[in-house]
Amino acid sequence: MAQSVAGPEIERLIQLLARLPGLGPRSARRAALHLIKKREQLLGPLSEALKLASERIVVCRTCGNVDTAEPCMVCRDAGRDPSIIVVVEDVSDLWALERAAAVRARYHVLGGVLSALDGVRPEHLNLEPLVVRAAEPEVKEIILALNATVDGQTTAHYVTEILSGLSVKVTKLAHGVPVGGELDYLDEGTLSAAMKQRTAF
Repeated sequence: MAQSVAGPEIERLIQLLARLPGLGPRSARRAALHLIKKREQLLGPLSEALKLASERIVVCRTCGNVDTAEPCMVCRDAGRDPSIIVVVEDVSDLWALERAAAVRARYHVLGGVLSALDGVRPEHLNLEPLVVRAAEPEVKEIILALNATVDGQTTAHYVTEILSGLSVKVTKLAHGVPVGGELDYLDEGTLSAAMKQRTAF
């Protein structure tokens, strides 16, 4: 076993950084070292930002987005089309679609997808509020912007089924989203094209 070359506080920082997506042990060590070297410009402000965020972050009861206000900035935005709700698996997908500026609509975050292997059932997802929102008179279209994975498509079929009794059009993303692809990893151009060429589900 490799001997530790830093104190327990620095090792703890490295271990926590290694838990972040895309950072392994080596990347976490490099990131920790960079933060330590630039502690006045980065470490202090990062620590303060994390403290403030942890105190103020809330999950929007309307759409499931994370923000520091309730309702979130997206739900408060009067410039969005209230007749369209874009359904996404996770907040990262909402943010990816916003970066692409593909649509000025409302969102609904499911908080996951149905998965028999992982034991994720309909009651584990944010589905009931979606049905309530979809039944509102101003809502005309539900866009299923779910990942093109087996679980994503299973969830899309399930959502289509539970919304079938409502007078709302259900569409899905079109060309540009590869099978097995995840929205958070796609570029803005691909996401924008997929949103514009959506088709009936």
